[in-house]
Amino acid sequence: MQDLFSVKGKVALITGGGRGIGQMIAEGFVSAGARTYIAGRKAETLDETAKELASQGEVIPIAADLSTESGCRGLAEEIAKREQRLDVLVNNAGATWGAPLNDYPDSAFDRCWDLNVRGVFHLTRFLLPLLEKAASPETPARVINIGSIDGIRVPAVENYAYAASKAAVHQLTRVLARKLAPSRITVNAIAPGPFDTKMMHETIERFGGAIRAGCPMGRIGEPGDLAGTAIFLASRAGSYITGAVIPVDGGISTDHE
Repeated sequence: MQDLFSVKGKVALITGGGRGIGQMIAEGFVSAGARTYIAGRKAETLDETAKELASQGEVIPIAADLSTESGCRGLAEEIAKREQRLDVLVNNAGATWGAPLNDYPDSAFDRCWDLNVRGVFHLTRFLLPLLEKAASPETPARVINIGSIDGIRVPAVENYAYAASKAAVHQLTRVLARKLAPSRITVNAIAPGPFDTKMMHETIERFGGAIRAGCPMGRIGEPGDLAGTAIFLASRAGSYITGAVIPVDGGISTDHE
């Protein structure tokens, strides 16, 4: 049973791994014995996180701007210099933007689309050679995209570009899953609900009681909820799952009223 859920010895890359959801997932992989790369735009944030996690296992920070095609290509090339294969890619780096409808700027769509959707697409395709080297019929390589329940249901806040981009991530996940299955690469998405990240902290501070009351399970998500789901998808236990979008939200997305 331990082997069924093991990621020990795997090579993983987690984008946006310096903080928030990415850091939660990275900590899970590091502590579970995977050699874990974390990537993001701010080198100092990555370095701080790498120092925090170093006592638990092997973690390597690499700064990269994943909102551009050249930045994604550069990260893929850097990983290829260091590794012969890549077992797990977690596309987590993302951006959000909230504003009233009449004031919503066009730049918000550029920002969210470039990082949340184009970044996922470009980095995945540039890393395909390393993913293919890790893949076998018994042990497929894994791509795990981080979507959002805001891409499943209508969000309470006015984050038009973010919600649309995360719905696109979910559909891109399905399309890539179908395309890459013959190459023995699975592609799945996790759609988180509310977690106490830097992006969500102010909202939880102000509306935490209402968020908990609106959650069927009555709580905010914990780091282990996300790390556990990602490790499941990356382990032998998740090797026959592809094209799935898994809400990790305490049941919030079951309410479609």
